[in-house]
Amino acid sequence: MAAMRTLRGTVRSFGRVFPPNCSQRRSLNTGRGLLSRPRPLPFLFVTGGGILGYQHYRKWGQQEDDAPPPLATPTQRASGAQPAAAGEEAGEATSHDRRRERRRRRREENPIQVALYRSFPTRLLSRAWGRLNGVELPTWLRKPIYSLYIWTFGVNMQEAAVEDLHHYRNLGEFFRRRLKPAVRPLCASSCLVSPADGRILHFGRVKNSEVEQVKGVTYSLENFLGPQKKQAHDPSSSFRDLLLSSPDSDLFHVVVYLAPGDYHCFHSPTDWRVELRRHFPGSLMSVNPGVARWVKELFCLNERVALTGQWQHGFFSLTAVGATNVGSIRVYFDQELQTNTPRYSKGSFHDHSYVSVHQVALQTLAEGGVALQKGEALGEFNLGSTIVLLFEAPKDFSFSLQPGQRIRVGQGLGSL
Repeated sequence: MAAMRTLRGTVRSFGRVFPPNCSQRRSLNTGRGLLSRPRPLPFLFVTGGGILGYQHYRKWGQQEDDAPPPLATPTQRASGAQPAAAGEEAGEATSHDRRRERRRRRREENPIQVALYRSFPTRLLSRAWGRLNGVELPTWLRKPIYSLYIWTFGVNMQEAAVEDLHHYRNLGEFFRRRLKPAVRPLCASSCLVSPADGRILHFGRVKNSEVEQVKGVTYSLENFLGPQKKQAHDPSSSFRDLLLSSPDSDLFHVVVYLAPGDYHCFHSPTDWRVELRRHFPGSLMSVNPGVARWVKELFCLNERVALTGQWQHGFFSLTAVGATNVGSIRVYFDQELQTNTPRYSKGSFHDHSYVSVHQVALQTLAEGGVALQKGEALGEFNLGSTIVLLFEAPKDFSFSLQPGQRIRVGQGLGSL
């Protein structure tokens, strides 16, 4: 009878009716109410385990058979440098050829593993991760979660505009944190600066319309940028020749890899004019250097947003490549862009011209297109990914980079 009275929610005493107390209300909670109650401790374990697992995977992916190969290749030997001895050059070339051959055989011998990895639902996983990033965390839980991330990926919070971890309501706000204005000065002596914080995966001249995503693994320039409206007058012209406006120019490229601990916004690398946005829906595989050595034409398979236009020397493009958990690519001046949508056609792309858009709304130049200044904030990733620059420049352009170096926004890439 006592149980029946408790379930009715009242206790009669001295002719008066009292509502059930707090302990009674807790005892009346059903299974549904318990499921809706937040469980921060399991969430903390799952998040921390995922971050640590990813860190272990990243270290594994960067390992090589005998020694780590260079992540970048200079375009030319420094002036005044003496060539190495013929025997040393032959030995280095032979060692490099052996490593390249081992990587090629490893890719050919594991087609099933590559196919299984490509079939993994990375787009669905990325959308789920995006929703998790938007969940507001309790104030008391924010510092433990963010501190674990900072410790795992080596985030420098002293550069953040807001150092107080309680300020960031969810993981998404923390990933997209802004920096203090003075921590990323622009290199005034360089005509081209880094668009993002990260590591240089590769740089150099584009040869035979092929670009290296990492050392020894290439992808097609035409597959990466898509077909061009300009038609070649000479049937023997290559796709690379279609992009060049002058025979005295050459085509160069730079690949910047943004790790999860890096600053996730990207900026304009120079003064230029964006004329076209081309969105390629696709997979969202990891762009970790280890995976990039494993999956051929990875950058052509992944979802990406290519911004193309003109700068003072001719053709210029900046492509933001998506990755696992980085399905959200945002361009600040383009509110219509939507990435990682549930449905897409394989091999398709969507163009949006900025030349015919309202000039005042987009603050464009007289020639048409969106005018961007060097160092101007351009867009952001949700976690970390890759930026690919492809640009036309005079043949005497030289990079001021070192193989595999760390780089930051505003740091010079090269000069004339």
